[in-house]
Amino acid sequence: MKELLFLEEQGVDKKLISEIERFRREYPIEPGDMERVQKPSIPFFGREILEMSICALLQGENLLLAGPKATGKNVLAENLAYIFGRPSYNVSFHVNTDSGDLIGTDTFRDNQVQLRKGSIYHCAEKGGFGILDEINMAKNDAVSVLHAALDYRRIIDVPGYERIVLHPAARFIGTMNYGYAGTRELNEALVSRFLVIDMPPQTRESLLFIFRTMFPRAREEAVEQFIGVFLDLQKKCENSEISTKAMDLRGLLAAMKVVDAGLSPWQAVQMGVVNKTFDVFEKEIIKDTVETRIPREWTREQVFFS
Repeated sequence: MKELLFLEEQGVDKKLISEIERFRREYPIEPGDMERVQKPSIPFFGREILEMSICALLQGENLLLAGPKATGKNVLAENLAYIFGRPSYNVSFHVNTDSGDLIGTDTFRDNQVQLRKGSIYHCAEKGGFGILDEINMAKNDAVSVLHAALDYRRIIDVPGYERIVLHPAARFIGTMNYGYAGTRELNEALVSRFLVIDMPPQTRESLLFIFRTMFPRAREEAVEQFIGVFLDLQKKCENSEISTKAMDLRGLLAAMKVVDAGLSPWQAVQMGVVNKTFDVFEKEIIKDTVETRIPREWTREQVFFS
């Protein structure tokens, strides 16, 4: 299958790839759900993490991806849903997310009260992959739903309605950052319902894979400098010299895209990286770091082949 080629390229165990193919044959997608099976814009690089994730999901387990910013948690979750060929349902938790958002709320339709189904309900019903983003921001009302959805019995009781029996292909993948404002410790009961992967920081090798895959026409020396920008900022974050605001891989990749469209590399990196922080002193540090890698006089032709 073409969706699994990048697993072969990374040397993922062939037995696991065969099991994924079996899983896809056993649980085909309904035609109406195909629009939710989306190819990720960024491939995930990391054989060991992929193998751990795939093994867990094949055994019917749910995953919790924990780690700091820019470690590829959401990218991995999106790639896993695509690899397994499942419709994905994203839930971004915040202080106002409650059980109604997850399961559904009563609505008046056709002269009667009906349940307007939420994301978790659809995911359970359709056998989708539920991506629970920033799960450590979930408040108690939402956590109670997650306890039921993630439980080994795979049944959710909806008061006033029939209970939901989870589709055998349904899985949930939670993501969480450390130390973000509004986050809190997950309770033991919730964590026990996951297998947890501690996401490693980006390496030169993983970044090279991403940049080469997304920008095959980029010049090798330019790619090295863009990767160097990210690694330099990552090191400064680790040393607490700057905050994580400018350590934005999505922003750096977006900068590459606008360079390809004709913008100068310096202007692009300013928009994608430098301007992500609003502290004057921090911005100067980031600007100096970036300028050692991306000269102001660079043009598109020094980044991309025509």
